[in-house]
Amino acid sequence: MNEERYQAGLKIRREVLGDAYVDNSLKQADAFARPMQELVTEYCWGEAWSRTGLDRRTRSMLNLAMLTALNRQHELKVHVRGALNNGVTKEEIGEVFIQAAIYCGVPAGLESVRSAREVFKEMGV
Repeated sequence: MNEERYQAGLKIRREVLGDAYVDNSLKQADAFARPMQELVTEYCWGEAWSRTGLDRRTRSMLNLAMLTALNRQHELKVHVRGALNNGVTKEEIGEVFIQAAIYCGVPAGLESVRSAREVFKEMGV
C-alpha cells in the first residue's frame, strides 16, 4: 500500500462522505474486510478522486449514473450523500436519474429515485 496515496484518499473520502460514515466503515473492517477498505481508500479516493481533470460535483454525478446502471443501491445511497456534500442539488440528482433511466432502463432509474428519497428524508433535504 502506498501510504501517501492512502492518506490523500482518506482525506478526500472524509470530505465527501463525512467522518462518521468513514469512521464506521473503517471500524467495522475486520481482518477479512480491511484489505478492501484499504484498496477503496487508496485507489478510488486517493487515485481517481484526487485527479484534477474533473471536479467533485462532476465525479459525484458520474458515480450516481454508473451506480444506477449497475443497480447498486447501497453504494448509490452513500454517493447521494456525497453528491449533496459536493454541492449537487436535489434537482440535479433527479436529472441524473432521468438521464440514466433512458440509457440504463426505467426500473433502474426508479429504484435510484426511491433510494435517493430515503437519503433526502434522512438528511432533511
